[in-house]
Amino acid sequence: MTTKLDKVREKMVRQLLLVTLLGLTWTTVTGLPCTQTFPSEPPPSTVNSVRPSDVAVFSSIGLHMHSTELSTVVSRLRELMTLFNPALISPQSDESNLYAPHFVQQSTLVEQAKEISLSLLSNQVTDVERDWKLMLLFVQVDQLCACKQQQVHSVIQAVVKEVDDALQLLHSQLKRTIVSVALWDGEHNIFQHKMCPCMATNSEGEARLLRATLTQSLQESLDELMVKKHWYGDRDDFAVTLQDKPFITDLSSVASGKPLSESEASQQTDTLMVQMWTNLLQPTVGQENTEDNGKIIALPCPTEDRPFLRTEGNSPSYHHSSVSPLLHPFTGTEMPCEDFSPSDSTPTSVHELRPGDIKVVAAVGDSLTAGNGIASSPTNILDVLRQYRGLSWSIGGDENLTTVTTLPNILKHFNHNLTGYSVGVGKEHTPEAFLNQAVAGAKSKDLPSQVRALVARMKSDPRINFETDWKVITVFIGGNDVCDYCYNSLLYSVENYVHNVRESLDYLHKEVPRALVNLIEPLHITPLRQMHMDASLKCPTWLVNILCPCVILPKPNSKALQMVEDINRGYQRLLHELVESGRYDTRSDFTVVIQPFFREIVVPRLPDGRPDRSFFSADCFHLSQKAQTMMARSLWNNMLEPLGNKTYKQNFTADVDLKCPTKTSPYIRTYNNSNYIYTDPSPPPGPITNWGSDFSCVDLVPSDNVPTSAHKLRPADIMVVAALGDSSTAGTGAKAKNLFDLSKEYKGVSWSIGGDNALETVTTLPNILRKFNPSLKGFSRGQGSRNKGFNMAVPGAKTSEIPGQVQALIKATRENKEVNFEKDWKLVTIFVGGNDLCHYCIDQNNLSPKNYSHNLMLSLDMLYKEVPRLLVNVVEIMQIYPLKTVTKNTLGCSLLQRTSCPCVINPSDNSPELEDIKRINLEYQAELQDLISGDRYDGKEDFAVVLQPFLHNSFIPHIGKGEADTSFFSVDCFHISERAHAEMAIALWNNMLEPVGRKQAYNNFTYDRSKVHCPSEASPFIFTKINSLPSPPVTVSTTVATATGTTTAATTTGSSPTPTIPVPKCPSSMPVWVPVVVGIVSLLAGITVAWLLLSCCQRRKNRGEETERGEQMNGTNF
Repeated sequence: MTTKLDKVREKMVRQLLLVTLLGLTWTTVTGLPCTQTFPSEPPPSTVNSVRPSDVAVFSSIGLHMHSTELSTVVSRLRELMTLFNPALISPQSDESNLYAPHFVQQSTLVEQAKEISLSLLSNQVTDVERDWKLMLLFVQVDQLCACKQQQVHSVIQAVVKEVDDALQLLHSQLKRTIVSVALWDGEHNIFQHKMCPCMATNSEGEARLLRATLTQSLQESLDELMVKKHWYGDRDDFAVTLQDKPFITDLSSVASGKPLSESEASQQTDTLMVQMWTNLLQPTVGQENTEDNGKIIALPCPTEDRPFLRTEGNSPSYHHSSVSPLLHPFTGTEMPCEDFSPSDSTPTSVHELRPGDIKVVAAVGDSLTAGNGIASSPTNILDVLRQYRGLSWSIGGDENLTTVTTLPNILKHFNHNLTGYSVGVGKEHTPEAFLNQAVAGAKSKDLPSQVRALVARMKSDPRINFETDWKVITVFIGGNDVCDYCYNSLLYSVENYVHNVRESLDYLHKEVPRALVNLIEPLHITPLRQMHMDASLKCPTWLVNILCPCVILPKPNSKALQMVEDINRGYQRLLHELVESGRYDTRSDFTVVIQPFFREIVVPRLPDGRPDRSFFSADCFHLSQKAQTMMARSLWNNMLEPLGNKTYKQNFTADVDLKCPTKTSPYIRTYNNSNYIYTDPSPPPGPITNWGSDFSCVDLVPSDNVPTSAHKLRPADIMVVAALGDSSTAGTGAKAKNLFDLSKEYKGVSWSIGGDNALETVTTLPNILRKFNPSLKGFSRGQGSRNKGFNMAVPGAKTSEIPGQVQALIKATRENKEVNFEKDWKLVTIFVGGNDLCHYCIDQNNLSPKNYSHNLMLSLDMLYKEVPRLLVNVVEIMQIYPLKTVTKNTLGCSLLQRTSCPCVINPSDNSPELEDIKRINLEYQAELQDLISGDRYDGKEDFAVVLQPFLHNSFIPHIGKGEADTSFFSVDCFHISERAHAEMAIALWNNMLEPVGRKQAYNNFTYDRSKVHCPSEASPFIFTKINSLPSPPVTVSTTVATATGTTTAATTTGSSPTPTIPVPKCPSSMPVWVPVVVGIVSLLAGITVAWLLLSCCQRRKNRGEETERGEQMNGTNF
C-alpha cells in the first residue's frame, strides 16, 4: 500500500525531471538556474538567514474568484521556487484544496489566515515546527470603494486593521514563517465597477487619479503598520515584509482603454512574477531593472554575499514616514505697483483694458487649475485628491496677496469688487468653485464642455453683468493629452488637439462679450522625468507611470521619447498658428493672447544638484503651492509684456518680482497695443481633390532572371493581380454620393485590385505595383463587371462562397490569352469574413469559426494544387464591433446599416449578444492564424501564403469629441469610401514589405500622401514566412584553398539578401555548440539523478521488507 511518504518521494522525482528540463530552457533564455540553490547547512535558526532553498512550504492568501491573473503569477512563482527546493509543498497546487483561487471568493483575510494555519498544523506531510514557510498575503485594491473624500481614510484604515488582524493570527499560530505582504491592483475594470458603482460616475482622469492615490496611500499605511508593529519580529522565527511597491497590471490598457493582446498579457504576467520574486530577495547594490527592452526578462538570483530572503532584519528598507517634511515656502508676494486706477470710463476696446477695469475672472483646464494637491504635505498622498481651488494660480482667491499668490489676488489690488474666483476646496460643480470649471484629469476633448458650463454660470449669476463686465478667462490644457499620446496617437494628434481648442475658443468668441482670453501654452512636460530618475528623492514613480505613462516610461534618447517631445512642441506651435490666423480679432471687445511662460521649463534644484521636491506635491507630479506661486507671478508678468517680447521660460528657482503697468503702457497687452503684426500663417491646405499618393521608390527593377521561388519575388516580378472577397473588394458604394449610387460597384478604386487612373490620383495596390511593372495585368477599372479584370469579389459574399470564386478565377486566368498561366507570377488578395460576422447570430452553425477557416482552407488548397507561381495575401478579418460607433443622422446610416450588419449593429452595448460577437470575431482571427501559420502550404517553392494583419487591432479614426470619422464610410455608414480604400491599399502594401512576425497589426488611417513604403536594398523581396527568418551568419570574404589545390572565395554575396533580424550574439570565446552540449548533458544528468533516487528508494524499501521477513522467520526458530 502506497504511503504519503512514497507519494512525496514520487512527487520529488517528477519535480526533479521538471527542474532538469526547465534548467535546460532557462539556462539559454534567462541565465537560470542560479548558483546559490543549495539549502543552508545547518538549517537556519533565525528568520534573517533563510535562503530560497530552505523554504519547504509555499502558500498564499488574499486571492479571490476574479484573481485570474494573480493566480497565474503565483503559480509561476511557485514553479520558480521549485528550482530551489524540488520538494516544495504548496497547498494551492491541489485543485481540491480550499485555498485554490476558485474556492476563495469572499472570505476575509482573517478567515483565510485561520483556515490555512489549521491546514498546515494538521498536515502530516509537513513538519510545522521545523519546516520554514513562505506565505504571500495579497491585499486586493480592486475591493476598495471610497466614493467621497471623507470616506477614503476610514476605508484604508479598515483594510489596514484587517491585515493587522490576519498577521497577528498567523504570528500566534505559525513558527518559522516569513509573510510577504503585497498590494495587487489588477483585473479591475468590470469587477471594480460592480464592487464600487460610483467609480463609473467619475471622469476618466479623475478615476485614474483616485485609484492611483488610493493604492499609494494604502501602501504607505501598511508601511506605517509594519514600522509600528516592528514587522511582527519579536521572535527569531517569524517576520513580515512589505513588497516595496504595488503590483499594477495593464498600464497601457488603463491609458488607452484597449485590452492587451495574448502575448502582451503573457509578458506582463512574467514581468509581475519577476517583480514579486525580486522583492522577496535581499536587494543587491546597484540592482537594475529586470526588464530588457520589454522582450527578454532577466530573473535575478541570490548572490553569494546576499543569499537570503529579504527581511527587515537583514535588509532595512526605506519608509514613507521618514520623508523629511518640506519647508513651508513663503507663498505671499509683495505688491510693488502704485497706480491701481481703472480707466476713466469703462473701455469698449479690449486693447485699452487696464487691470482695474477687470470685473470677472474665470478659468478652465485640468488638475493644475483645479488645484489638486496644492497644499498637500509630502507624506499625505491621499490629499492629492483634494482640489484646493482657492489656491489655484490663475483663479484662486483665498485670503490675500500677502499670503496666497494668485492672479485674482493680484487683480484684487486693482479692483476690490473682483468676482468669479474660486475659494476653499471642492469640485467644479460646487458653489465655492464659481467660475473655476477645470476638471482633474481633463484632456483637450473635455474643454468644449467646460467652456459651455462656464458660460452658463456667467449668464446665470446675479453678481455678473454678462453684457458689460470685462472678463479675463484663462485656458490651460494639453498636459494629459501628451501623457496618453503614445497609446492613441490619432485621438491625441496635433490636429485633434487644436480642433478641440479651436471649438472652445470659437464658442467663447461667439457667446461672451467683453473678454480677454489668456491661452497658456501647454507646459514643456518632459523635464518632469528628472523627478523620477533620482531614487534618493523617493518619488512614487509607479504612480506617475499610471498618470503619465507616455512621458515617464520611455527610455532616454529613445524614439518614443522623441515622439512625446515632438507632439508637445506641435501643440505649442499650432496654438500660435490658430491665434495668429486672426479669427478671434474680428471685433474690438474680444481677443485671445497666448501667454508662453511654460514653453521652456527649468527644473528647480537643491544646492547639491538634485531636483527640489518642494515644488511638487506628494506624488511628484502635481505642483505644490510654492510652484503655483511662481506660475501666478509669471502669468501676470506675461500679461503685461508686449507680444513678440514675452518671457517664454519658467525658471522656478529665479526670484521673480511682479511687473506693473506704466503710464506709457497701462494696458494688458494684446497684439494691437503691442504694435505686433501677426506672422503670415502657413497657407491652409487646399481641398483634397483625390486620395492619391506620392511615390518615392527608386529601385524598380525586376529580378535578373524570372525567379522560381515565391520567397525571392520582387514587386516588379509580379505580372498578374487578382482578388477574392465581398463588397469591400467589389468597391460597393465607394464613390457614392447618395443612396441611388450605393448599389454601384466602383471596382476601379478597390483597394486590392482597382486600377483607375494612376497612383497620383487613386491609391490601390495595382497602381503601386504598376510603378514597378507598367505591364501588370488583371486589375479592374471603372464600374460594373465589364472591365473587372480578375476581381472575382461579390457583394454580400460569405466565406462559403470563396471556393466558387477561386474556381472562377482559375478558369479566367487559364483562358486569358494575355496571361502565361504557367510562367507569370501572380498575386491574389483574399479578404472575407465581415458578412459572416454580421449574420452570425442568424446562422451560427454554418458561420462558425471552424467553418470559416475550413472554407478558406478549401480555397487555398485549390490555389495550391492548381496555380503555379502564386503568392497569396490573406488579409486578416477586422475587429467589426467598432462599426457600432459609426453614426450619422441620415436614412442610410440609421436604417441600411442595421440591415447590412444586424448581428453587430442591433445588439445594445455590453449586451451578451455583442460580447458573443466579439468572442467569435477573435476566434475567426485565431482560426485564420492557425491555418496559415502551419506548414500546410510550404511544400511548393513557387507558392506562398502570407497573413497580412494590419486590421487585426482595427479601430475607426475619430474626430471632434470622439465621434467616428464618417468620411471613411459610404452613405450607409457600413460600406467603405474611396478614402478608406486608399488607406487599406497603403496598409496592405506596407504589410507586404514587413517581415512575418514583425508586421504592423493595426491600421493607421491618417491622411498623408507619403506613407507608401519602398523595398530596401537589403530586403528587396516581398516578405514570406521563409524569407523572414534570420539570415545565416555573414562571413568575411577570404581566399581559401580547396582540396584540389585551387582557390575559391568564401561566399558572402552568394546567398540572396534576407531581412536582418537582431539576434543575440554569443561571445567569441564560446562556440555555438557549447550551450547545446551543456543542455544535453544537463538533461542526461537530471535523468540519471532521478533514476538513482528511484533505485535508492526502491532498494531501501526492499531491504526493509527483507529485514521484516527475516525477523518474522527468526521468531519461528526452535
